[in-house]
Amino acid sequence: MHPEISTSAPEHKVLGACPHDCPDTCSMVVTVRDGIAIKVQGNADHPATNGALCTKVSRYTERTYHPERLLQPLRRVGPKGSGQFEPVSWEAALADIAQRLGQIANRGGRSAEAILPYSYAGTMGRVQGEGMAARVFNKLGASRLDRTICASAGTEALNQTLGNKVGTRVEFFAESQLILIWGSNSIGSNVHFWRHVQTAKRNGAKVICIDPRRTETAEKCHEHIALLPGTDAALALGLMHQLITHDWLDHDYIARYTLGWDALRARALEWPPERVAAVCGITTEQVVSLARDYGEAGKQGKPAAIRMNYGLQRTRGGGNAVRAIACLPALIGAWRLRAGGVLLSSSGYVPVQAAALERPELLAGRNPRTINMSTIGDDLLRPASEAFGPAIEAVIVYNSNPVAVAPNSTKVVQGFAREDLFTVVLEHFQTDTADYADYVLPATTQLEHWDVHSSYGHTDILLNRPSIAPLGEARTNTQFFRDLARHMGYTEAVFAETDESLCRTAFGDKVDFEMLLTQGFAPLPVPEAPFAEGGFPTPSGKCEFFSERLARQGQDGLPDFVPNYEPAGADARYPLAMISPPARNFLNSTFVNVKSLRDIEGEPLVEIHASDAAARQIADGAVVRVFNARGAYECVARVSDRARPGVVNGLGVWWRKLGRDGTNVNELTSQRLTDMGRAPTFYDCAVEVQRI
Repeated sequence: MHPEISTSAPEHKVLGACPHDCPDTCSMVVTVRDGIAIKVQGNADHPATNGALCTKVSRYTERTYHPERLLQPLRRVGPKGSGQFEPVSWEAALADIAQRLGQIANRGGRSAEAILPYSYAGTMGRVQGEGMAARVFNKLGASRLDRTICASAGTEALNQTLGNKVGTRVEFFAESQLILIWGSNSIGSNVHFWRHVQTAKRNGAKVICIDPRRTETAEKCHEHIALLPGTDAALALGLMHQLITHDWLDHDYIARYTLGWDALRARALEWPPERVAAVCGITTEQVVSLARDYGEAGKQGKPAAIRMNYGLQRTRGGGNAVRAIACLPALIGAWRLRAGGVLLSSSGYVPVQAAALERPELLAGRNPRTINMSTIGDDLLRPASEAFGPAIEAVIVYNSNPVAVAPNSTKVVQGFAREDLFTVVLEHFQTDTADYADYVLPATTQLEHWDVHSSYGHTDILLNRPSIAPLGEARTNTQFFRDLARHMGYTEAVFAETDESLCRTAFGDKVDFEMLLTQGFAPLPVPEAPFAEGGFPTPSGKCEFFSERLARQGQDGLPDFVPNYEPAGADARYPLAMISPPARNFLNSTFVNVKSLRDIEGEPLVEIHASDAAARQIADGAVVRVFNARGAYECVARVSDRARPGVVNGLGVWWRKLGRDGTNVNELTSQRLTDMGRAPTFYDCAVEVQRI
């Protein structure tokens, strides 16, 4: 699709917002000529964006005008998974979808729970995400979806420790004198944060990366600690041990603003550096040196800040790991300074009006079951039972591609391949999931609709205005759900609310909407040093080293090291640990079909350390089979020091259909869940690699 652009037509610019699952949430400027978007740039007037976009989003016009863009509704005519469809009108598709869903919902009892929404962060927008969609599913009484696939372990951990997803404001990292980048490839997944790191480095800050993989970020830090996957809590406890034994502690801050210090102290003293080094697969000196850097920064009154990211919570003990790390700033009083503390997510500051958007009163007293999106493979294959409820009979997929991104994809494929499963997919392209749909409906991209966005990196709210008209017959997610409601006979006024009105509803009077209209963004009123004098949003108002709430649930109230389900070397059949971080030029499975970005990535690959490759007679560039009891995946081996010994890195998330053998790395991942937050354990995965 290459639209003709008049070179003589005048240009105008439209303010927008990047919709993708990234903490940066950039403000965009879209240049439009003759009704066609010709350029997407970062908004130089937005401090967090500073005029720059990542490589992916700067090519957004290539995605919007992609020749394979879906522009008309399609109805399946071949076997599920074959990708065989015929065009159909919107009215015919909507009438059939409404009838099929109505037949399920109207059988009585819990029958409506046989209908399941499946969505996540294909867009992070509050309007094209769960607003109008939630209203329709609430009215239906459909099953709820537990949206756990990315962040829920870390979310629960922060809630139990700090009281919410809150922390150091990202811009103040530029003033830090010690920065620990823990479980994050910031250059690839948080590039605007890296700008602040660069400023801090120029001002003399020391930057240390803690990550099993030698990422692009790790290469540019002063030190890299390549610990084994899932051992982060052990390292955090080891740092506490050294802070205690060397008295690198802020006793006043601990006494005033923390809860459970005596118990945490006793646990930390069980983790001397030698034990930590053995568990983490690093040297004793690395443990001691890291603790010294952190402890002495606190004693000298230098701001020390930790930037966590979600990779470290994708193992069995991921929640405990986040809890342990989140305790560290209180021990040295780092919260006293605005450039000290810790940040995993800032989204707890956002005053979203969820009830006004989703209208839970439409449930009319019903309390549908909840299905965990991370176990969709098993759940689609479950028969009806008293405990589970009705078997899943219909799935509406939007803003997600579960066949590619959900764990243990062999089972996910089996579930979506059920001939008796009615599946509707709202999409831009014919993804792996769309191949299994009964109806594929063309959705608008960010350039074609209204939306409003919060961030989990900075603390601004952003507005996205449509810059071009929807292409072809594409409709917004909101319009699909409005139309579906109409076809199902729902007449409540809430199903007629416009997208612009929904944008205003999302934050009510908590955000200056006129400012959003004028400049595209509005800052939230967040204190510079939110916990300088305590005031944590926990029940106690303190940083809770010991969580009474967890204890009441029968869990350990203190953070602890919880070993992986599949630790490296524990099973001789699958001796290598595997993590599956995102390829730099993809975002989950988005952008995989953008040719210029796919050309940069080349093809699916696994990074393997030279010692592990030599033991298996694997040369760089060889085609290999990566496998475990759940499945096998063919890809190219890259012998590289990006992988540490004993660990391989299977970069994702490629569409299965674009892989060498019609699979991707999630053929190998499991549906086991984390210690808290019910999240997936993508990085808790043992494999073997063999040359083909």
